[in-house]
Amino acid sequence: MAESRSNRAAVQATNDDASASKLSCVKKGYMKDDYVHLFVKRPLRRSPIINRGYFSRWAAFRKLLAQFLESGTSSNEPAAQAKKQILSLGAGFDTTYFQLLDEGKGPHLYVELDFKEVTSKKASVIENSSQLKDKLGENSSISVEEGQVLSDHYKLLPVDLRDIPKLRDVISFAGMDPSLPTFIIAECVLIYLDPDSSRAIVNWASKAFSTAVFFLYEQIHPDDAFGHQMIINLESRGCALLSIDATPTLLAKERLFLDNGWQRAVAWDMLKVYGSFVDAQEKRRIERLELFDEFEEWHMMQEHYCVTYAVNDAMGIFGDFGFTRGSSESIMNISSAMSP
Repeated sequence: MAESRSNRAAVQATNDDASASKLSCVKKGYMKDDYVHLFVKRPLRRSPIINRGYFSRWAAFRKLLAQFLESGTSSNEPAAQAKKQILSLGAGFDTTYFQLLDEGKGPHLYVELDFKEVTSKKASVIENSSQLKDKLGENSSISVEEGQVLSDHYKLLPVDLRDIPKLRDVISFAGMDPSLPTFIIAECVLIYLDPDSSRAIVNWASKAFSTAVFFLYEQIHPDDAFGHQMIINLESRGCALLSIDATPTLLAKERLFLDNGWQRAVAWDMLKVYGSFVDAQEKRRIERLELFDEFEEWHMMQEHYCVTYAVNDAMGIFGDFGFTRGSSESIMNISSAMSP
């Protein structure tokens, strides 16, 4: 019954929507991404509320990622020199790896996983763009047919995330080191899977990586009027949020991780993330970019999306990681060096 509300091709098409939204933000000056245009066939101009929402999501992700890359490094040791790895689940057409390279923050290994239909398209774009291909190095190989890209520090591989044995095999094939600090990304991915699969992936990740941060971005509160309409809109497109009833609240998001092997977990809705975590100077900058008068809708929309991060810290390097890094009085004044 649940599966009938969810169409695999429609869920994959949300990737195209995300890329178009990101490009809209880039064109308006919200953020820098020199590569996303390569993945968008028909650029769209999004409304200011969509642009601001996407910026908030991106800024929170990049700030937490920056904290991860800096964790366990001394002040005189560049973050790029400390061996770390990043695993992106349902990566879509995300270009973070190429951005990190430009910023001198490329990790030891960056692995992207998605359905083969998606990875084949991405492999084709990379193969046909010297702007991307040249960054992979001489030892790279690309197979559009197989939907994979292999290089020394970047791997793009096809897998159905619901198949945990295959997921294990792919991670091993990619050369991921279970002992290295690992940042796991799942942005609007697990929520489209059935609850058992979502739990299994979270549980697998907690066992696979003993020093890790899991970054989750997805929807919450399906039961109020706004949430109910959100669900109807997505289901009409064949994009049912199959796991939302299993994790409908911030507390439930945290429990998803705490009940599946993670040492600590924190979930904030995006209204709080934007108000108390996104860099204040960056907010002042982007709030001047467009006329914005959709405040009531903004509040409702942001209360229905959240960021959850979970931490396993066998190496003891994530002691101050998170939304409240530093003293509570200085949340808004975290060094801008941590922002991308």
